[in-house]
Amino acid sequence: MPHPQKDKVGLVCDVAELASMFAQTTSLDDFLDQVVRTVAFHMRAAVCSIYLYDEITDELVLSANQGFKPEAIGQIRLKPGEGIIGFAFTEQRPMNFGHATNSPHYKFIPDIDEEHYQAFLVAPIVRGLSRIGILAVQDPEPDYFDANDTMAMRAIAAQLATTIESAKLLLHLQQQAPSTVIEQAQPATEMQLLHGTAIADGIAIGTITLANSISISLLNSTDDHKIYSQHDFDVALERTVQQLERIHFELENQYADIASLIFSAHLLILKSSSFISTIREHITQGESPLLAIAKVVDHYVRIFSVEEDVRFREKALDVQDLGHRLSLNLTQASTTEADYTDNIIVAAGLVPSDILRFSAQRAQALILIGGNTNSHVSILARALKIPTIAIAESQAIAWQSNDTAIIDGRAGTVCLRPTHHVIHEYKRTLAAQNSSRQESEQNKVLESTHTRDGVLIELLANINLLSELQTAIHNKAGGVGLYRSEFPFIVRNEFPSEEEQYRIYCAIFDAMPNKVVVLRTLDIGGDKMLSYLPFAKEENPFLGLRAIRFSLSNQSIFTEQLRAMLRSGVDAKLKIMFPLISSLDDFLLAKEAVTDCLEQLSQSGQAHNPAPQLGAMIELPSAVEVIDELAQHCDFLCIGTNDLTQYMLAVDRTNTAVANLYLPHHPAVLRALNRICASAARHKTDVSICGELAANPDIVPFLLGIGLRTLSLDPEKIPQIQRIIATIDTKEAKRLATSLLQMPTIAAIEASLKITDKDP
Repeated sequence: MPHPQKDKVGLVCDVAELASMFAQTTSLDDFLDQVVRTVAFHMRAAVCSIYLYDEITDELVLSANQGFKPEAIGQIRLKPGEGIIGFAFTEQRPMNFGHATNSPHYKFIPDIDEEHYQAFLVAPIVRGLSRIGILAVQDPEPDYFDANDTMAMRAIAAQLATTIESAKLLLHLQQQAPSTVIEQAQPATEMQLLHGTAIADGIAIGTITLANSISISLLNSTDDHKIYSQHDFDVALERTVQQLERIHFELENQYADIASLIFSAHLLILKSSSFISTIREHITQGESPLLAIAKVVDHYVRIFSVEEDVRFREKALDVQDLGHRLSLNLTQASTTEADYTDNIIVAAGLVPSDILRFSAQRAQALILIGGNTNSHVSILARALKIPTIAIAESQAIAWQSNDTAIIDGRAGTVCLRPTHHVIHEYKRTLAAQNSSRQESEQNKVLESTHTRDGVLIELLANINLLSELQTAIHNKAGGVGLYRSEFPFIVRNEFPSEEEQYRIYCAIFDAMPNKVVVLRTLDIGGDKMLSYLPFAKEENPFLGLRAIRFSLSNQSIFTEQLRAMLRSGVDAKLKIMFPLISSLDDFLLAKEAVTDCLEQLSQSGQAHNPAPQLGAMIELPSAVEVIDELAQHCDFLCIGTNDLTQYMLAVDRTNTAVANLYLPHHPAVLRALNRICASAARHKTDVSICGELAANPDIVPFLLGIGLRTLSLDPEKIPQIQRIIATIDTKEAKRLATSLLQMPTIAAIEASLKITDKDP
């Protein structure tokens, strides 16, 4: 039974409480002090401590404490493996000692009376594979902490990891002295039409902002003749903090699955004594606040941009973004939001968290320099409905901050410095699109989908973000056919904890009661890298450590995800799908990991789904070759046509140079699809399709013709595909499929299907 005095320990595990604590602090030390006091209170522990790992000295340093003498902070230092703290850090797992002094790992530390505290519970603070430190609680009463306390400490430590790691990175700034000159380019004036690759549909008209520019573009547009004072800067700073705290919490509510502490870096920078005091020094020396912001931000961007550590490089855009907001708050009226309203962001090397951040700040559209963008940036841009185009580097010289531009996400074009006539015509197009969209939304979606001859077809939803669930419900999706669980991983700068994942999966089941939910395990690698992995770069990532290979090679991460899935799927129609299965061996190893998790949950008495259905995602030629064996052992199969097409045709679908060769209607792809469906039918194994082909109007008749009866697609496309299916007779579809499977050339298939546009 839990200790009666500790019945409120769940409050400490809540992310909102920790975020709220952080928003009220003025520094990292202040934040850590509030954490130890709050944890000690809820745990009813006499002592609570946080030790942070110093990579330079290879020591664990007592950085915050409630219960010891204040002078112990910063003075107690332990090597990894030294004492209970060092031992837990080396082992990287929670440990509960009922009689600490009896442990062979106990180390006596004089002058702090630690020997009086027999109960000793410790949990490592870890961000993915990065070791950050140790959270510890102690109490005089032996065996004071129980299994529930251990679970709580583990969850608390996981929530602390993000903020503490970001703050540690920012300490690097204090070692640098700013000194730089702002360079400003001369504006161009002629209209120019640039051709790129459409990433996310939509039309946008706005002002160019160069997100990756070293200089602060605001200097080109604001009235720098106006005299601003130190007081003006302080007011702008306070306004910036208030805005960021509000946006931070609003984002957490709207995108709880992916927005964890996404603006924490901004708040930490503002609370960095080095950053703000340096700006104030410039102002004191006689520089205008606007120029002082620009110089300091420019300097820190330069520092971060040249760092070898990718975690530092990702901070460059945070600093640039913050400079933009500070400058706007200094120069504009207090009623403005100081965000990216009416701005089109031009940037290179954006990661998914950047897409979310710009979207949250009302950016009109994105232009990605480089032309080659990873698929998760694309998927996220589409999910957030922010028009996005990729432009080749050779055209990047055309950009100037504050230029007007029009993005046409349908054609993949950018009109730079358009004439008044062009702007007028695009505004007419926008008005017509909005009218058409409203009319489309009024079209009734049927509760179920049937072919013309009455065959039931199940339409499920592909879900990337929890916010898409409402669209899926509105469009009468029969469930979730694919939840891409990697989004909470790729949008954050650290691995989400088991508790965070558990809450995300619970939200899906809550939104889809009594409906099937397919949770795909982590699918990273290839064009979906996690920047915070130490081995994120590979020579050939598409053939590297990705998807199920990564999970099987990182059992602790895999186990946390599986446990979260099993716990969330209590009394639900839970299906767990493993991506990039290349052999029966892969599937059996993954299944064994699930079995181990089921045993752990049963032994600990945690509620969970005892019998989830387990399936394989068929997206490799090798899986097609062993499809009979997989169909025999899997509860279900799901065809991932995006990767299947890519691997069968040896075409990198993110490479614009060969994009025209990515043809999902290639004879080899169609025959592979037929082979998979035939094997599933022989072994009476459920089969579905979840790639983009499921929403391709030209190919849907073929899919029904080879026997597919379950399609999983973008929830917004369900009404369109439902209407198309209603016109199809399955007998005619089967004859079409038979005909297409006999055709030897791509040209013949395109002629039969009347396909004229070969772009994927």
